[in-house]
Amino acid sequence: MTGIDPRRAVWITGVGLATPLGHDFETLERNLLEGRSGVVAVSSFPTVDYPSRIAAPVTAIPCPPSQSPERFGHLPRIERAALWSIESALRDSGWWDRRHEVHVGLVLGLGAEWMELWEVDRLAGGDRVQDPAQDERSTLDRVRAALKLNGPSVTVSAACAASNFAFEIGRDWIRRGLADVCVVGGCEMAVTPVGLATFGNLRALSRRNDEPARASRPFDKGRDGFVLGEGGVFCVLEASDRARGRGANAYAEVAGFGASSDAHHHVIPSPDPAPASRAVRQALRDARVEPHEIDHINAHATGTPVGDAGEAAVLRLVFGEALDAIPTTSTKSMTGHLLTAAGAIEALACITAMRRGAIPPTINLDEPDADLFLVAREAMPRRVSTVVSNSFGFGGANSCLVLRSV
Repeated sequence: MTGIDPRRAVWITGVGLATPLGHDFETLERNLLEGRSGVVAVSSFPTVDYPSRIAAPVTAIPCPPSQSPERFGHLPRIERAALWSIESALRDSGWWDRRHEVHVGLVLGLGAEWMELWEVDRLAGGDRVQDPAQDERSTLDRVRAALKLNGPSVTVSAACAASNFAFEIGRDWIRRGLADVCVVGGCEMAVTPVGLATFGNLRALSRRNDEPARASRPFDKGRDGFVLGEGGVFCVLEASDRARGRGANAYAEVAGFGASSDAHHHVIPSPDPAPASRAVRQALRDARVEPHEIDHINAHATGTPVGDAGEAAVLRLVFGEALDAIPTTSTKSMTGHLLTAAGAIEALACITAMRRGAIPPTINLDEPDADLFLVAREAMPRRVSTVVSNSFGFGGANSCLVLRSV
């Protein structure tokens, strides 16, 4: 491992995913650019008494080659999603068969890990919630051991901003020489009876139950809440000189990161755009780019009336008149809101725009009510090299990621 270099460029060299729009990157890219929705009526449990009965679930998670299919099938879904996505990312990067040669770190964005595990166990007739001995090992420990990763590891719980924080922690570890390679991202499997009921009773979810594919409507006048999504999405990070030296494929550079906390309310976004704007400005400074140099913005915009309007105000405060020329989209209109994995899947949406020369659309955008240059309903052909991706979480956890093509 090398010494500390605070400006060392860090690249994304591998991706892995289990999402409502596919379990490999090319499928995800195609579905995003074609404007396909992953939102459906929930059928895995009875929902007749639920205010919101729709979601964007993940089905049939593939078993990674290193795992026993029989054992894999009995693991919790959150663990299966993490194992598939992390191993896929390492294989995509070319590090899987050589992972014992380097220190491979793992930064895992997770939300209500234990609640989800306890709920699934309880529904299956278990007593895990009453027996602490069954929870001696966390999901992080189990995944790290199963994949035989030998570097530092940590769980990040920062609500919907968790994955963006994971990218920054991983980048920092590489720059400090704490890891040679780092897998970063998030995993969330919240489409469960408790998950759907909790967000539904908070009145955070769309109740457009008769039109699942049209329910997620960021920036649209008819929006009435977000759609609960789930999935696991991870990227492999490594220093650019190491990646270049081994001839690795590079998807993008993690060029900038910014964070702030407004602590306004445990679920309601702050009406003051200043705190969140500090996170975006910090990310731009870190990436050494000016507002007019940004080619595209992937907004956090979940489809809630207050949240989308608040983010529009944040963007206007940061970018000023330059915002009028920056195409902005919210891919949550297709994927739903993956909570702690949201930042990771939206990083892949940004990479899609850079790789394919087209910006994924905000579908269901019939009556825009934001003063933004919105990519509505169909993908927009556009040369993209520097992008901003926002993730703002419950509790005022604000984050912004800047990605740059390499």
